[in-house]
Amino acid sequence: MVQRFDVGTRLSEMAVHNGVCYLAGQVAADGSQDITGQTQQVLAAIDALLARAGTDKHKLLMVQIFIKDLADFPAMNAAWEAWLPAGHAPPRATVKADLAKPEWRVEMVVTAAL
Repeated sequence: MVQRFDVGTRLSEMAVHNGVCYLAGQVAADGSQDITGQTQQVLAAIDALLARAGTDKHKLLMVQIFIKDLADFPAMNAAWEAWLPAGHAPPRATVKADLAKPEWRVEMVVTAAL
């Protein structure tokens, strides 16, 4: 059975199936913040969704990061590394991308084990 969370007409924020949790791309609620603030918002949203599924950042399986400006890469990484538990770094990809809204600087897609 697939369990979906916050189902809309276009997407669900999260789906859980077979012991795996899949998150939709998470972006900052406040796009006026710099890359550090936006990254912290995204990571907080990830924490909240994972908690709803009964898991957490210790069980990340894969993370895809989309960043608007590669000049923001070091600051984004600093926020990421401050959030990530030591010894639990997942496989990760980071790519430069135009995001759906011009104020968004970073988007993250997460897959985690339950």
